[in-house]
Amino acid sequence: MPSFIPPYPPYDPSDEKGYETVVYRWPIILTKLIDHIHRVNHEIIMRANNSETKDVAWEERVEEGKDIIGKVSKLKYEMSRDKMLLPIEQDGEADVETYNSELAALENKDKNTWFSCPWLYAECYLYRLLRSWFSPTKHWKHYDPFLTGKEDSFKASSAAIYKLAATMHELEETKSDIESDASKLAVLFNEMLQMCLWFVDLSLLTNLSHDDILKLQSVGKDAQEERKAFILHDDEKDAFAHLSTLKDARVDFLFTDLVFADFLVTYTPYVSKVIFHPKSIPWFVSDVTPPDFGSLFTSLLSPTFFLSAAPSDADRANLTAMVHRWQAYVASGAFALSVPASTQLGEPNALYNFWTTPYPYWELEAKAPQLYESLRESGLVIFKGDLKLTGDVSWPVSTPVSEAIGPLAGAFPILSLRTSKADVVPTALDVSDEKWRVNGKYAMISFVQRTLA
Repeated sequence: MPSFIPPYPPYDPSDEKGYETVVYRWPIILTKLIDHIHRVNHEIIMRANNSETKDVAWEERVEEGKDIIGKVSKLKYEMSRDKMLLPIEQDGEADVETYNSELAALENKDKNTWFSCPWLYAECYLYRLLRSWFSPTKHWKHYDPFLTGKEDSFKASSAAIYKLAATMHELEETKSDIESDASKLAVLFNEMLQMCLWFVDLSLLTNLSHDDILKLQSVGKDAQEERKAFILHDDEKDAFAHLSTLKDARVDFLFTDLVFADFLVTYTPYVSKVIFHPKSIPWFVSDVTPPDFGSLFTSLLSPTFFLSAAPSDADRANLTAMVHRWQAYVASGAFALSVPASTQLGEPNALYNFWTTPYPYWELEAKAPQLYESLRESGLVIFKGDLKLTGDVSWPVSTPVSEAIGPLAGAFPILSLRTSKADVVPTALDVSDEKWRVNGKYAMISFVQRTLA
């Protein structure tokens, strides 16, 4: 039995927006995955043909890649024709039974096809299904098919990253004036929050133009003032009021934003430790996994990682200094993952398995009590863009977030940052743009205080 039954039904997966997801968005993701594995296989073959030493395993890896391509191609075909979702085969990793039992319940309701299944379950199922095709292989078991896309988006953001590094350098020069002045920290917290909010997952915003993306990534004060008109609900002041009551506290990020975390630990007296919660498997294209976290610092320190050179030697020095500080924080424990840094893709751990289940987060206490109790120790838990916080529910836009997150409300202080990329938008006001719920141009900042002892 679920621990909470919302008073409103899920969104209809056969409506216009659900139809667009099944017919357009998911097939695009699958097509890119197919093309990527094709390219990797081609590169393997070319290297083998041009190598003087014989790699006896390359043919086996190519065949495994072909098998994955065949399965993904078949899935794409079946999805477009509203075929049934099939049980996920056991692969030795977490939550196969969870997905299959939920799917059996949907089958009993005749809601187990791609156009009838609740779309949030179907999206979670999609990524877990894909993982089940990589995990049993010998040569692709630890392979993230979305890593190249994540890196490409990151590489294309070099201008914004250098500007953020320059901002952090400027803060360092005035650190003594900032850290003892709550009014200055409040202003900077607002700027960091907006930076964090709008530095979006570019791979999913397929309906934004290049100019729109550059505008969203701008971190200048004028741009942030202009953006305020696009924040439909803003609890930023309440969030900072809570933050300012903390002293050397722990903050948990349900995503990975090292700049925001750096600001909290380096320039405020409120936070001394940040725990990042990665995903156990490649998830929703862009989510960070433990191996991603480990490779991030190496990539940023490489002078050849970005598509173009640093604008100046000073810009490169600012970025290097910032990354070295992050590495020092990792070494000291001020920055940490919720699981060991050496964790491999798909390796089970009770402190992060829950994030890649199909459950809404209000099931956290019932389904992942160890993780729930860990988060209860946090001074602030920050979510970004995570629809499962409010579930696949057709909440009226007047619904307070404290109601939309069900029994999770009050368990620990929650700060939710979200751009509107799906219909589920509680606590927002309707606007004239007819696509405001899904086009990624509008946002909500929501804070829910701890009420449970």
